[in-house]
Amino acid sequence: MISGEMCEYRARNFRLPIGGKTYVMGILNVTPDSFSDGGRFFSHEDARRHAYQLISEGADILDIGGESTRPGHVTVSEQEEKDRVIPIIRTLFPDVNIPISVDTSKSGVAAEAVEAGASIINDVWGLTKDPMIASVARDSGAGLVLMFNATDPDHYRNSGNIVEDAIAFLSESVNTALRSGVRDDQIMLDPGIGFGMDHRRSFDLVRGIGKIKDLGFPVLIGPSRKRFIGAALGISEASQRDGGTAVISSLAGYVGANVVRVHDVRGVSQALILSDIISGKVDYKEDLSWQRN
Repeated sequence: MISGEMCEYRARNFRLPIGGKTYVMGILNVTPDSFSDGGRFFSHEDARRHAYQLISEGADILDIGGESTRPGHVTVSEQEEKDRVIPIIRTLFPDVNIPISVDTSKSGVAAEAVEAGASIINDVWGLTKDPMIASVARDSGAGLVLMFNATDPDHYRNSGNIVEDAIAFLSESVNTALRSGVRDDQIMLDPGIGFGMDHRRSFDLVRGIGKIKDLGFPVLIGPSRKRFIGAALGISEASQRDGGTAVISSLAGYVGANVVRVHDVRGVSQALILSDIISGKVDYKEDLSWQRN
């Protein structure tokens, strides 16, 4: 857990100082049906090229996903998901000096991704669908992102207070991870903005980041191009919501988020530099970057 004003989030051979700059996780969807960029980077070469573009634009982490999580998405088999993500992870791992995250809720995919070079497992179901993901993180030392998912009827009960609901859900996810032997410095929490909730409650979760941080772990948020931004701004086209995404990301960083997961890495990186300076998280010229042991 976080103690004092600075700690480290560990993800295999990487360590992330927590308490300084807000980090940018660049999204690389190798899917045909993601809500914003489905099909754009489905080919291996397009995915590889876009990964290097995200890095050049300032990504601190790459998050690679092979199954869409949009409403109404088509579930894919474990083998199909592996076929999508493992080759690109293997291609990138020898050449990139930032952590690669795999966005999956299947322990089989997570295990093979870690073997291929991934350093973080990003589970949008918070271990409720496949608790064995925790064992993969324990055995490999990979970082583990646990997300609150309000679309899960078996583990989510709507009390009317979305922040308290997220805290209760994530507390159970954390307990599952710790009981499995995952270290606390491997765990990061995601409030799951936009998953199974109305737009007003998505804004409530952004406001509630500080309370979620009181659980004692770093916080990641993923507001990128989501419908709650479009609803507030009257923008139906997801790709046109980057300006709103930058504002939400900056405000989230200001109130304590440690990582933001976005499509528009360049724009959000610029916004976060300024908001981090204003919030006092970093000095004017300070740059805390990922380091290898």
